[in-house]
Amino acid sequence: MKHLLNTLYVQTQGTYLHLDTDNIRVEVERERRAMIPLHHVEGVVVFGNVLLSPFLIHRLAREHKPVTWLTEHGRFMARTETPMSGNVLLRAAQHACACDAGRTLQVARFVAAGKLQNQKTTLLRSAREALGDDPALLRQAARDITAQIGCLPVACTVDEVRGIEGTAARTYWEVFPLMLRVSRADFWLRERTRRPARDAINALLNFVYTILANDCASAAQSVGLDPQVGFLHALRPGRASLALDLMEELRPATADRAVLTLINRQQLTPRDFVHHEGHAVTLTEDARRTVLAHLSDRRKEEVTHPLTGRKTPLGLVPHVQARLLAQHLRGDRPHYPPYLHR
Repeated sequence: MKHLLNTLYVQTQGTYLHLDTDNIRVEVERERRAMIPLHHVEGVVVFGNVLLSPFLIHRLAREHKPVTWLTEHGRFMARTETPMSGNVLLRAAQHACACDAGRTLQVARFVAAGKLQNQKTTLLRSAREALGDDPALLRQAARDITAQIGCLPVACTVDEVRGIEGTAARTYWEVFPLMLRVSRADFWLRERTRRPARDAINALLNFVYTILANDCASAAQSVGLDPQVGFLHALRPGRASLALDLMEELRPATADRAVLTLINRQQLTPRDFVHHEGHAVTLTEDARRTVLAHLSDRRKEEVTHPLTGRKTPLGLVPHVQARLLAQHLRGDRPHYPPYLHR
């Protein structure tokens, strides 16, 4: 099993990272700020104007540690694809499955079922803590999502699965603001807007999802899968479709819960967001630092994996799921078992 290491996030503009023996040397305005042992790092994510030396990029590539470039405000731009690990036969099996409509449909059903079940769990958990009319509304939304889960086994195409998932998503996002216990007027979700985010809650969701997608892409590649070839998400140039598939079932349990916690604990307030011309909204540098610290702590939290029965750090769940998918693609499992959060 992969050990839980640290992803190095660098967002101070003008930072320079370079190789110093077996360490990453971090400099700002030619002053050393940190020395980080390479063996403690599983990947590097940089925001905006952050430079990496060629020798550092080469060393990271040799050790299968990806570098991800985001804009200063957290929009994904590029990611290094290091030499593939794993057996080429696994990737051949993955591509064969993606070309088989029946098998693709089967995987897509289970991925969607995992996501919907975790959305339902998130709603019911919040209903136990809510007040007034909110618990009844949250439980009704959970029942509506349960009905959509029941439709998945009879879906005949992947497009039908996507339609069912979309219907459940509309139900989920309509009641999402009811899971907020503070600052509802400032963080009320009127609609999901991605790029650019039109309000603070969408800016926060987009940022957290970008981090989660990067974790899932790393997990897929670490077991030898091709992050570009997915099943629920259509193939598209430049899209890491498999990473997005793995991410779906983890959104409610990890990303959405993190967003709700940060707001409900008032670790983030309206002052942590910047409103730009054209109605775009982004997080401040301090806010991104707060989010990254919270996500880092959550990755270390242990959960009992429903299939293995073992205590597993939440940050390793994408790697466990990638391995389970690989086992299914190789024919060692009859179906892909999604992660169901308790």
